[in-house]
Amino acid sequence: MTTTLAFPVLLRLIDERSTAFRAAVASASSLDVQVPTCPEWTLFDLAQHIGEGRRDWAATVAAGPAPAKSAAEGAPAAPREREALLAWLAESTEQLLDALRKAGPDRGCWAWWEPLESPHTSGVVARHQLQQMAVHTYDAQITVGAPQPLPDEVALDGVEEFLSTCVATTSAWPHEPAAIDFHASEGRSWRLSLSADGARTVRLPGPGTMPATAAGQDPDAATAFFSIRGTASELVLSLYDRIPVNSLKTEGDRRVFEQLSAWDPDE
Repeated sequence: MTTTLAFPVLLRLIDERSTAFRAAVASASSLDVQVPTCPEWTLFDLAQHIGEGRRDWAATVAAGPAPAKSAAEGAPAAPREREALLAWLAESTEQLLDALRKAGPDRGCWAWWEPLESPHTSGVVARHQLQQMAVHTYDAQITVGAPQPLPDEVALDGVEEFLSTCVATTSAWPHEPAAIDFHASEGRSWRLSLSADGARTVRLPGPGTMPATAAGQDPDAATAFFSIRGTASELVLSLYDRIPVNSLKTEGDRRVFEQLSAWDPDE
């Protein structure tokens, strides 16, 4: 499964979501306010996570193919003073973008996911980093009482990116065979198939239809079937547990989605 967004577009959107994140932090009444969607974190904790994470991923991309993730060496700690924190966040983003520009989309690097549908390249890292920034920007926005949906082009790629990067695996699905369809109101649909062969995703030609030759993707072959409909932003936010799935239109056996949310293929 390949990205739907060109590499320069991914970099532009990472920058845009990072700017939106900093705007939310700048508008907060306090950096010590709790993040509703990450209740173990304050807004400062979230900002620290964003900055440190982008610096570590910059180092990882710059290192190229490696057996483990790299850590940013000699990086300054996240400052507590607001203006200094915002400048530190901006520099963190620029370090990541600079590393990605220098590497280009095809250079290999370490990544934590299985390369089944998302290879270990800087282009795929950029794709995942965009979604991380987009979802955490939503976290920051909801913290300051101004949540915004993810931009359409970000969210449409986000559904597919989550399924191909965070879910795709050759580890056996520990439950009865199942299929989950995701239908975005913007006109794009995907089917996730779960079986003893693992988890795989295909993009569907349209809502309620299936590829003519998609072996193993027929929902009739699955014991359990579930479908979710909503905007692409709502689908992404439900996949990341930011909004409840019952806030979207669903059909079928909801236990399948609950099993998916609870599944850790590494266990």
